[in-house]
Amino acid sequence: MKANINLYWILTVFLAVVTVAYIVWGLVDPNQGRIEWVGTFAIALCALLVAFIGFYLSRVYKAQGGELPEDMLDANIDDGDPELGFFSPWSWWPILLAASAALLFLGLAAGFWISFIAVGLGVISLVGWVYEYYRGLFAR
Repeated sequence: MKANINLYWILTVFLAVVTVAYIVWGLVDPNQGRIEWVGTFAIALCALLVAFIGFYLSRVYKAQGGELPEDMLDANIDDGDPELGFFSPWSWWPILLAASAALLFLGLAAGFWISFIAVGLGVISLVGWVYEYYRGLFAR
């Protein structure tokens, strides 16, 4: 990641130099003799946006405390394998919750009365998903 950050800063300097060269070239050209503003602003804004990306990546690199295992070529799979949490492997409740969210947005677009049905279905789905392991075969 550090090499990528350096490449962004090099590209920023290159685009800044190209911007200056573009201005000088426009002034020296006998056919034009003036600054061509559209190209100048386009190249300068490209330099600015690449500088934003380089700054952001350098701040992220500094905040994470160095190289992450997924950024290293010699890292093992187990080096970057954190515990992500527990997920219900055979649960149907997330699908019903997603369907109720889709129905809610459909209600906002097509007819507001559908949103009331979606909210009711969403509340039932959310309660079912939360209390899934407190009843039935998987009760603790």
